[in-house]
Amino acid sequence: MAIAVKTEHLTKTFQHIMHKEPVNAVSDLSIEVQEGEIFGFLGPNGAGKTTTIKILLGLVYPTSGQAWILDKPAGDIETKRQISYLPETPYFYDYMSGIEVLDFYASLFGIDGAKKRSRIEELLKIVGLYQDRHKRLSQYSKGMLQRIGIAQALVNDPKLLILDEPTTGLDPIAHSEIRDLILKLRDEGKTVFLSSHQLSDVEMVCNRVAILNRGTLIKTGSLDELLLAGQFKIEAENLDKAMIEKLKEVSTYIDSKSNVVIIEVADGEKVNAVIDMIRPTGGRIISILPQRRSLEDLFVEIIREVNKK
Repeated sequence: MAIAVKTEHLTKTFQHIMHKEPVNAVSDLSIEVQEGEIFGFLGPNGAGKTTTIKILLGLVYPTSGQAWILDKPAGDIETKRQISYLPETPYFYDYMSGIEVLDFYASLFGIDGAKKRSRIEELLKIVGLYQDRHKRLSQYSKGMLQRIGIAQALVNDPKLLILDEPTTGLDPIAHSEIRDLILKLRDEGKTVFLSSHQLSDVEMVCNRVAILNRGTLIKTGSLDELLLAGQFKIEAENLDKAMIEKLKEVSTYIDSKSNVVIIEVADGEKVNAVIDMIRPTGGRIISILPQRRSLEDLFVEIIREVNKK
């Protein structure tokens, strides 16, 4: 599969006015994003996400390292026709209507005539603003502005879409609709580079994620790799009190309030130990289920652990 975004040892250093020593906003960052996937780019405030995005867009030059977009160096002019970016807080002239905004940006991409009219109408319907297309943006709610921003980002039918907090400030219905739209873009073969603090959204839509902290890549991988934590829940029956007490030595949690005893263990080796303990005594294993933690739990655990160092 082709690579849509790639960085190698990417570093960006700033001389901060309040510090004598230079500050690394991004430090030795190496990531790959495959074409056709939704890639979550995560981290707390100040992690280096926005700086990385600006480098990918060619708005900021790296201090060292390299970045590529669609097999071209970041900042390549022709490649910019195939990418689009929606910042966290997009700004538009509020005296313009929704349809005028899209007309303006379509013209910037050289789209005109019947093709432009058709594309604008299609996008307004996709983001649910067709009925409000003639309203001035000063009359748009926060959610409506976010929707017109997404429509503007799609006007050139990009191969790669970079979204920075696309669901910020949206009501639950709009939130769900934007999330579904992102999934639809992936189904159409587009690549989505998603920076967001809405970790439940990221968990629902992303194929893989990268977690940054203080400019450094801490963890990257598929959600299955990261969220299947190695913990297992075992359900068993016909266990006497002595066996339950013995099982406490290898388990992280036991619930023995009913006939079915629930035993949680930290890894696969302890699953085998539990089985070996139960079977000779006449106990019966009902089920063994791997436990999946949430992305939010993983994120908080990783960041807290790193910040302790």
